[in-house]
Amino acid sequence: MRVLLQRVTSAQVHVDGEVVGAISPATQGLVALVGVTHTDDAAVAAKLAEKLWRLRILDDERSAADIGAPILVISQFTLYANTAKGRRPAWNAAAPGPVAEPLVEAFAEALRGLGAEVATGVFGAHMHVELINDGPVTLLLESER
Repeated sequence: MRVLLQRVTSAQVHVDGEVVGAISPATQGLVALVGVTHTDDAAVAAKLAEKLWRLRILDDERSAADIGAPILVISQFTLYANTAKGRRPAWNAAAPGPVAEPLVEAFAEALRGLGAEVATGVFGAHMHVELINDGPVTLLLESER
């Protein structure tokens, strides 16, 4: 599993012109773009959710857990693009929808279980994501294999 994590001051996701998920933190929040590969499972999702929740990347070296920062979780299969050959990315490392969708939801649910306020996009939809990256701070979290 890969999570591209961005520290933000606001973020929202639109599907067909309607806002389906948004966060407007008082100070800071996080956007988590989540990609799933074939070997991932619910335990991997829970472990990365815990890491994200406790990661000290907010102001004054605080974590989302410390300040209750909201998190916007969006599925992002393109995090597993293989661009090594040619000009067209290969997507074979990304898990198919029936495998990935429940794991993205498990990731969001694990965050909620830790106490996070979580908004989400719509799995498989064409989404428009608006965010104001704060810092900018962008990190890639990956599960260990």
